[in-house]
Amino acid sequence: MLYGAIEAGGTKFVCAVSDENLDIKERVSIPTTVPEETMTAVFAFFDQHDVASIGVGSFGPIDVNKKSETYGYITSTPKLAWAHYNFLGALTERYDVPVAWTTDVNAAAYGELKKGAAVGKDSCLYITVGTGIGGGVVIDGKIINGYGHPEVGHILVRKHPEDTYGGACPYHGDCLEGVAAGPSLEQRHGIKGHELGAKHKAWDIEAYYLAQAIMSYTLILSPEMVVMGGGVMKQTQLFPLMRASFEKQMNGYVATPPLEDYIVPCGLGDNAGITGCLLLAIEEVN
Repeated sequence: MLYGAIEAGGTKFVCAVSDENLDIKERVSIPTTVPEETMTAVFAFFDQHDVASIGVGSFGPIDVNKKSETYGYITSTPKLAWAHYNFLGALTERYDVPVAWTTDVNAAAYGELKKGAAVGKDSCLYITVGTGIGGGVVIDGKIINGYGHPEVGHILVRKHPEDTYGGACPYHGDCLEGVAAGPSLEQRHGIKGHELGAKHKAWDIEAYYLAQAIMSYTLILSPEMVVMGGGVMKQTQLFPLMRASFEKQMNGYVATPPLEDYIVPCGLGDNAGITGCLLLAIEEVN
């Protein structure tokens, strides 16, 4: 039996087909342009495979509320061509199979819990820091949704004392994403983040914001592990800086696991999302 997965990102869609052991039989990458063009390529891929189910992790925000009239839609995304697009409806109209529907970061969190850095845990928080900041939450082995899904990148943060940058978020200005996502590094310092030296002051400021956010998530969710992914987190010097800043800001208020085991890099790398989607597809029919 084969299972399908779609990791729908803002830059590219990754589509894959695997067996129940996650042995991927075929995988493609499709540019994210406009729905008509991108979905035509998605359909061309899955038309070749007889899958029992499909797991989708999509960029968002998306509607995950099954009671909503727009369940399965991409909603208020800044990618305007995809705003209010009935993604789930397009898939179920084309394929008469069950479809698991969640965010790309929820799928990545689930992948990391089951097959990545958080194996053996019952809960984890996955945070991706790149062009934007997003996060997925798994508690007691289940992806957390409510009326909507978590948008951890848009919490408000206290400004770093030395940071005069106004923030890049078009909705909130200096929320976490506005001051700590990739574009903020470039706009604050005039060059792309990966061009900054490892000892540049920028990373102290970045670590301060990320640690502050992780402190808030810790106080609210108390996950067993915080897994960090995305392009910015490939700057490995951030991890000791974040842990030190987290310890200082938390100031001993609540206990956590040892920070080297609590704030960690993702175990699956760029495969976290597609792995989670495949796992959700398999569970949809088993």
